Amino acid sequence: MPLRVLVAPSGYKESLEAESVASAIAAGARAASERVQVIELPLADGGEGTARTMARVTGGRVVEVRVTGPVGTQIDAHFAMLGNSDRPTAVVELAAAAGLRHVPVGRRDPMRTTTRGAGELVLAALDAGAERIVVGCGDSGVNDGGAGLALALGIRFLDRDGVDITDGGIGLADLDRIDRSGLDPRIGATRIDVACNTANVLTGEHGVARLFGPQKGASADEVEQLAAALEHYAEVIERHCGRDVRAIPGGGASGGVGAGLHALLGAQLISRFDVLFPYFDVDEQIARADLIITAEGGLDSKTARGKIPAEIGRRGRMAGKPVIVLAGTVGDGAQVVLDHGVCAYFSTVDKPQTLAEAMERTREQLTLMAEHVIRTFIAGMALSEKAHG
Repeated sequence: MPLRVLVAPSGYKESLEAESVASAIAAGARAASERVQVIELPLADGGEGTARTMARVTGGRVVEVRVTGPVGTQIDAHFAMLGNSDRPTAVVELAAAAGLRHVPVGRRDPMRTTTRGAGELVLAALDAGAERIVVGCGDSGVNDGGAGLALALGIRFLDRDGVDITDGGIGLADLDRIDRSGLDPRIGATRIDVACNTANVLTGEHGVARLFGPQKGASADEVEQLAAALEHYAEVIERHCGRDVRAIPGGGASGGVGAGLHALLGAQLISRFDVLFPYFDVDEQIARADLIITAEGGLDSKTARGKIPAEIGRRGRMAGKPVIVLAGTVGDGAQVVLDHGVCAYFSTVDKPQTLAEAMERTREQLTLMAEHVIRTFIAGMALSEKAHG
């Protein structure tokens, strides 16, 4: 009797995109037993790889664009035009233009990095005829509240002397006035959906600067400066746009891009899974599987806050199917995923090694661990069958 294994992973940040992760896991699953039938379902969550994955799933196309990178240099980026939509739809992946991978380790400074390139991608999508734009949030290296993105679309951010503020999150501290008179008029006729983690908010103790500033390179002092700058940004937005974005669900996505796009462009902030998963028939695939293996680069206490392993665990539990997680690293609080439908989780790191070494061996270790998991699962099934006669 075949064992149907659904492989539905996220990508490994700055290492492997979801397609490569799925392929590596599938190879290990097939090596474990001839009875294994694998369905590869690499998923998109708005972060790295989302645009290419969405183009592949829908039979669409990837459009390459040269844009301003997060540190101000020109980089190669891209967006997707979907292939099976009722209206021309583009997927703009923020990480493609402002991702952490585009910020050299020695220049990781969210005080200065910008989302301007993401705005240039939006312009390119409009030029390509998009009438709906899905902005995928995740894996960013920025903390500018989406000001750079809006600037590329014609909005000006001015200090009290009427001078344009500097790029980056720290520039928001000098903001006095927002001038939307130059906004590209096509935006008004375009639906913009922000596919984001709705657990992230802009300000407060759990605001985006305090939660994610350190991983983007901010020191403890800089985190507080960024938090204050975003609070001030929210005050100016409320004064000029009439919207309080401090605590709206998803407002903190990608360094505050969610809040900026909602207030300045009228974008809707929607759970990334509600926006993206319907394209993958996730629930239908789960229903057909005997075992689900998902994966994420790092597993910790934040995984339950809108990450793919927790979402797959939740959907697997609803369908009565076991879910296993493979993770590059397992950090503090990772066990919280067990409360979200995950049956077990394993690290693919098998010995002490540097981060660079672990990333270099990611594909190999995913394959080995997947084979181990499948062999263990089959052994458990055999014991269960023996116990029940």
